[in-house]
Amino acid sequence: MADYDLFNGDADGICALIQLRHAEPRDAQLITGVKRDIDLLKQVDAVAGDRITVLDVSLDTNREDLQRVLDAGAEVFYVDHHFAGAVPSSSGLKSLLNEAADVCTSLLINHYLRGAYAQWALVGTFGDNLKKTARGLAKNLDISADQLGLLECLGRYMNYNGYGSDVSELHFHPSALYTAASAYDSPLHFIADATETFEQLEAGYHEDLTAAQAIEPLQSSDKVALLLLPNAPWARRVSGVYSNDLANQHPDRAHAVLTEKADGHYLVSVRAPLNNRQGAAALCRQFSTGGGREAAAGVNDLPAERLEDFIHAFKKAYL
Repeated sequence: MADYDLFNGDADGICALIQLRHAEPRDAQLITGVKRDIDLLKQVDAVAGDRITVLDVSLDTNREDLQRVLDAGAEVFYVDHHFAGAVPSSSGLKSLLNEAADVCTSLLINHYLRGAYAQWALVGTFGDNLKKTARGLAKNLDISADQLGLLECLGRYMNYNGYGSDVSELHFHPSALYTAASAYDSPLHFIADATETFEQLEAGYHEDLTAAQAIEPLQSSDKVALLLLPNAPWARRVSGVYSNDLANQHPDRAHAVLTEKADGHYLVSVRAPLNNRQGAAALCRQFSTGGGREAAAGVNDLPAERLEDFIHAFKKAYL
């Protein structure tokens, strides 16, 4: 028998697992990758009695392999907030699934654990750009405004660290960042003690964001904005958090940030308007490598010949 922990390499996935393993320690094999690497269950060759935890990756994307490991006799605990589709019926599956726009996996785990490690839930929630939800959760915690600001920054920086074409483009491998952060019950202790890690993420975030902000939009109006970033590691690293930054600045506008790929295709990040957090997942699922959640979604590989189709669909969804 073996234990496996599968998790998204962004702030939400990492912080969900930190909470869970503080409450339920387990020496498990870690399986993760860049934020867009969500087809993770294919890496598990399960046998009867294996225990598999899956956090913050789409059940719909992993459906075939989920059924495979369940058929092999594994026990699966699946927690997520992305589009799931039909959930397999199996005595070996326990799931916590909620696709509401103001929910993330860290919040689902926080509820499951009755708030035992709520500061880490805050970090994951801020990382998913659910600021209003995070601040509501913070009202029940004994932390200062300055401490809340630090947790928001950590969430943003951890989320930023998850973006790239592969782990070589990241500042830290998500499993290494999880291992470092999970040594601390409180993210405030992590920030205070692991200063080099925090400062490296902070410096990289600001450098990459400054480069993105210097690029003029392809198209922009009160309702929608399309931006094109170049084929460069910094652009891939910042694409998601820049989308969040734009959404925060223009809460009534939908945003699509397209990043050029080496083969001429595009990586796409979509953010629904903060004041109308819906439609992003349905939009992106119109394309073969698209998915996500109501407020934030993306397309991993948009062929160049489908660029105009995407732009038309984006405008149709939000104009």
